[in-house]
Amino acid sequence: MTVFESKTSINKPVADVFAFLKDFNNHQQLMPDSISEWVSTTNDASFAIKNMSRLSLKISNRIPNISVIIIPASEVPFNLEMRWVVTSLDKDSTEAILTVSAELNMMMKMMASGPLKKLTDFQVTELKKVLI
Repeated sequence: MTVFESKTSINKPVADVFAFLKDFNNHQQLMPDSISEWVSTTNDASFAIKNMSRLSLKISNRIPNISVIIIPASEVPFNLEMRWVVTSLDKDSTEAILTVSAELNMMMKMMASGPLKKLTDFQVTELKKVLI
């Protein structure tokens, strides 16, 4: 399993950060420009990745004010899990961590590691911007 992780501190209560992350409709705001054709509900999302195919994801588990787990909703080239974990630093500050775990063979690791690391960094940065 290959793991990519990014974290940030956000000047919002943990409940506010969790409320944003638990609804997949909000996740479009965290996506890079290479994502198009976004369609979502509270529980799932489907989108196109530039120069690639479509991807469908779903939220498989929510633990209030602790975590949101996202997994593929359809066939993918490799197993993938995205996990948002939020921790209260104090009543008005939250640490948000995005961990992406992927089962990558050596060839996929060479091709996908850079984009997956960039995605985790980008989403964490965007989360902080959106929740200011």
